[in-house]
Amino acid sequence: MTDLTAGDKRALAIAMWDFSWLERRWPGGGYEDWEHALDGLVERGYDVVRIDAYPHLVAADPTAGFTLIPAWVMHHWGSPVEVTVSPMPALVDFIRLADARGLKVALSTWFRQDVADTRMEIDGPDALAAVWIATLDHIRDADLLDAIWYVDLCNEWPQLFWAPFTVPGGEEGTDDMLRTSPEGRIWTNHSLARVRRAYPDIPLCFSISAQFDTVLAEDVSQYDLLEPHVWMVLAGPRRFYDELGYDGRDPGQYALLADSAEKLYRSSPAQWRTQLSNLITDMADWSRWRNLPLVTSEAWAIVRWKDGPGLDWGWVKELCEFGVDEAIRHDRWRGIATSNFCGPQFKGMWDDVAWHRALTARIHGQEPLEPASRGDHRGHPAVIDA
Repeated sequence: MTDLTAGDKRALAIAMWDFSWLERRWPGGGYEDWEHALDGLVERGYDVVRIDAYPHLVAADPTAGFTLIPAWVMHHWGSPVEVTVSPMPALVDFIRLADARGLKVALSTWFRQDVADTRMEIDGPDALAAVWIATLDHIRDADLLDAIWYVDLCNEWPQLFWAPFTVPGGEEGTDDMLRTSPEGRIWTNHSLARVRRAYPDIPLCFSISAQFDTVLAEDVSQYDLLEPHVWMVLAGPRRFYDELGYDGRDPGQYALLADSAEKLYRSSPAQWRTQLSNLITDMADWSRWRNLPLVTSEAWAIVRWKDGPGLDWGWVKELCEFGVDEAIRHDRWRGIATSNFCGPQFKGMWDDVAWHRALTARIHGQEPLEPASRGDHRGHPAVIDA
């Protein structure tokens, strides 16, 4: 098993296949042939793939079929219509195929909603730990624990979109308080400690994607790594989506992205890059202060994009390349994503094999980096004064 906290310190290239690996298995969905898709990941130079392990469904009934409600109808993660999946033995089959190709697997979960809303049975940190222990037991029984790089107990904790069981009936904003509250610390510390007692050799964490201004108040004493998801559009102080008038809930707003997103970026690219660089620096400083390694599996440009009319990948790849280089320079990341679109369903990104190979080579330290200026923190106070 790769130890994130000791030994080889070289960075690995990580791709996120979220819940798409199991839900997008129709012809043309991108994951209908796992072997072909994984071969493509190796061809592009990646070392790790992060996927949803569906632990709540595995624990409920590992071989049952669960009908999942679409997370979105307009984005290309998961299925846009209801789909029935059986998490086992699919999970161990997928891990075995990845392992055979020398790929590590990072496990996470978006706690996908099925028609029975099984995730709401998680009524506290003991239950959260229990579903993960049950899932890891299956992987252990398949003799595949060595293929697991780390476990993220909940994607982008504690967003209610993914973890509504933390505050049943909670309204938007309730999760903001949970991250640094006594209740939130009980959720994270207790569940991490319990999983660690069962599986002491697996690095554990909760990933995050927002509230970066309060990370110093967050108790990460039980974490083995930090996994922030870092995008230019969420970095601040300028709010890219607000300036666009984009809220992400209207399927028709991809027309707005196609018409205006690149124009807004091109209007002041240095400012948007500086904003991203500042947040990357903040995360590196947080890592140094907490003495924990960093992994970022979703990152750099815009959160939502896909193949479609007017949705050009050029500026997205340009900004992602900048983000990769900035992360490399800080020498704190053990796992670096090239973007959050590194899957075969995003053909405009996936089909540019040379782009992926160039960036993964840089992550591995095989390509020299061109000198570039760091971000200027003036006007955007750093999380940590370094």
